[in-house]
Amino acid sequence: MVKMTEEARLLRKVEEKVKKAIFDYGLIVDGDRILVGLSGGKDSLALLELLGRRARIFRPRFELVAAHVVMENIPYRSDEAYLRSVAAAYDVPLLVETTRFDASTDRRHTPCFLCSWMRRKALFELAKRHRCNKIALGHHQDDLLETLLMNMLYQGAIGTMPPLLRMDKFEMTLIRPLCLVEERELQQLAVWRAYRRQDKVCPYESASTRRGAKELLAHLERLHPDVRRSLWSSLSNVQMDYLPRKIK
Repeated sequence: MVKMTEEARLLRKVEEKVKKAIFDYGLIVDGDRILVGLSGGKDSLALLELLGRRARIFRPRFELVAAHVVMENIPYRSDEAYLRSVAAAYDVPLLVETTRFDASTDRRHTPCFLCSWMRRKALFELAKRHRCNKIALGHHQDDLLETLLMNMLYQGAIGTMPPLLRMDKFEMTLIRPLCLVEERELQQLAVWRAYRRQDKVCPYESASTRRGAKELLAHLERLHPDVRRSLWSSLSNVQMDYLPRKIK
């Protein structure tokens, strides 16, 4: 019997989590044409590889298109040739779009929000232009749990980025196939698969509240090793009878 390597075991584990997410949350169906947001970071590279592998051999049958959005007013050096080679390995075409934002024009929102929105808008437009009905984003489970904590602490709301979000206004569906995958698994996968890091220097990154949420999640895991599973389960186990209700 051939012994499976540690790398192969991790890849299979991550692939099983992606498969579970696809079927548990109905992320992909036969005939989908999916635009993959390829920032060049480890998460998006893993997403493209994992979906590229599935598209070749498994049902449901679907098509992929990759898209890389460059924000021209943020220092950013992406190796476009490398990104094209990764996409080409799975016969996926790569689209490159350039956009920008001006933080001085909207004081109601943070620069991080504006940057994210302009990138998302560019993906919507590319998806429409290339006849895609879904956009796949590389958010992993840590992202979703951190967003849950941020919403509770800063917005006074219980919610996060869902695995599947139908945006009727844009006639588009967002999917997050990595929603069950831990960031530490993607970090190890990135090392073993030798993903190249893209250079990005964001002047607003230090002001983001996500770093604090990431530290809080790590702290909670040190207090209770199973806290990740508990937080994730809580999102589908809301006990309404035990929550405060205002009298109308």
